[in-house]
Parts: sequence; C-alpha cells; structure tokens
Amino acid sequence: MAKIDIISGFLGAGKTTLIKKLIAEAFQGEKLVLIENEFGEIGIDGGFLKDSGIQITEMNSGCICCSLVGDFGEALKQVLEQYSPDRVIIEPSGVGKLSDVIKAVQNIGENVVINSTAAVVDASKCKMYMKNYGEFYNNQIEYAGTVILSRTQNISEEKLDKCLKMIREKNEEASIITTPWDEINGKNVLEAMEKINSLEKEIVEEEHHHHHHHEHDHEHEHHDHEHDHEHECCHHDHHHEHGHHHADDVFSSLGMETAHKFTEDELGGILKKLAEGKEFGEVLRAKGIVPAAEGEWFHFDLVPEETEIRRGAADFTGRICVIGAELKEAEIKELFGSH
Repeated sequence: MAKIDIISGFLGAGKTTLIKKLIAEAFQGEKLVLIENEFGEIGIDGGFLKDSGIQITEMNSGCICCSLVGDFGEALKQVLEQYSPDRVIIEPSGVGKLSDVIKAVQNIGENVVINSTAAVVDASKCKMYMKNYGEFYNNQIEYAGTVILSRTQNISEEKLDKCLKMIREKNEEASIITTPWDEINGKNVLEAMEKINSLEKEIVEEEHHHHHHHEHDHEHEHHDHEHDHEHECCHHDHHHEHGHHHADDVFSSLGMETAHKFTEDELGGILKKLAEGKEFGEVLRAKGIVPAAEGEWFHFDLVPEETEIRRGAADFTGRICVIGAELKEAEIKELFGSH
C-alpha cells in the first residue's frame, strides 16, 4: 500500500523547496509520485520538479476544494493504479484547506492510508498571515501532524518564540521543526512527520469511537458535518469569526504567457515594484519562467519582502503566475509588458 504524505503550506512558504530536499535526502530508492494542485491558471512548479524524474500530475482547475472531491480523488486513484508507487506526495494549493485535502483522500476508501500531514509555515510571516488570512492559514496549522517552519534563520529568537506560541494556540499536539533547513537532514524531517502522525491517528480514532473532544478549537462540531456533506463543494467543518469563504472569493490568480526577453535588472525592477506597489493589489506570490536577453532563462519567485531570480532551463514559452487578493490585472500585465 502506498504511503500518502500531504505537504501543505501557505503561498510561498517553501513547500516545493522542502519536497526537493526530501526527494534528495529521504526518499531515495522509493517509487515516488508527486501530485500538485495549484491554485491558478498556469502551473509553474511542474517544470522545476520534472528534472528529478518524478511523475507529475498537475491539476490547474482553480480552487483546491472544488477540484478535490471529484477530480482529485479520481486523479489519486488513477495514479495508484497506473504507477503502483511506494509513496505519493500531495502538494495542495497554497490557499487550500488541509482539512478538505484530508477528507478527499479519506473519501477514496479503506485502501488509502494517510502516512503524514505537514504544514510548512514561513516563520517570518506567521503573525501577518494569521491575522490577514486566518481562515485558510490557520486551517493548515490546525490539521497538521507536523509544522515545519521555514526561514527560521532569518528571524530573532524572540520572533521565533512568538511564532511558536501562536502555532501552539492552534495546535497543541503537532511536532514543530524549528531548525534551519540547511542544518537538518531530510531524513530527520521525515522521521518527525511520520512519528507524530501515528500518535495523531490514535487520537483521531479515539475521538471517532468515543466522540471525545480534546481541547482544539477545530474539533468542535466536527462530527456533526462529516458524513452529510461529502459531495458538497467547498463545505467547511468549522466556524470562523468571518464566516466560511471559498478560496475563489478571497484570492485570485493571474496567468500570463510572454515571449518578451528580460534583462536581470529589468526583471528585478519589475518584481521590486510588484512586491512594494499597492497599485497592483495585494500580491502574495508570483513565480515564473521567462526568457533572458542572453544566456539561460530566468526562473523567479516572489513572496512579500523576498525575491529570488535564478538562471535555469528554457520552457516552451515564458510563463508568469501572480496570486493575491484584489489583484489589478491590467496594471500587472502592463508591468510585465504583456497585454
């Protein structure tokens, strides 16, 4: 039976980087399938991970919880039948709810077992995202067996402690990995993910049999809804102060194709404007692969306060994806010279 690991994380937290690390250091010799579920029109990450020789199934059909119950279950069944993998890694959309992903996997049936659930959390942005996008962000933390903090090397001990405290308020049981990724082997990360999950499974099973509630906010009302809404799109199990939201109501994504050749300075300037300029809406994530004026292509990544541009392999055309809230599409297209 294939092990299924769900690695969630808000936009730009570092899910893909973590998965690459695990592939290189912890999953060697295993027959592995990665299922990505991007929010948005253009999937970019597939290109980055194909180099590792891993089968990618990308589903760019918008909001994760809408593509989940139908397409997602079918895609997972197909992958299991076709490839008989040792392990399936599911990388949900950054704005997907982890509870929806878990439910969709469980809906497939008895022969599918979740091996681990993890949430990658950018330690430097924990407070900001919890405040602004609590409904989506907190759900990933609440349902994770392991919380893996990224960019801990960039913040003070005091800020890290505050972040830990906020996570503990949402999830008392999860293992939390705080060590900078450069200093820890992927095998240790995997051990933490697998160890805590067996404990979590016992708790979940105990709850299921005894309807016993432990002190998590997210367990209230959980059982009332579980079986009635399996096929209802985007049903959420718990109440939040601002009600239920569909990812599509809060976030939008803009996909562009471009043949324009960029210099590094030009691309750097565009990304700086995109990160800082409120006139483009609230940009939470941008990534892309675009032709360079000379040499290899540029692969870029942007999250608030952080931008990375690196040289990489060519793609069939330049592709850019911007995700955020209240995006100003015309202004963003103009910025990249794409109309």
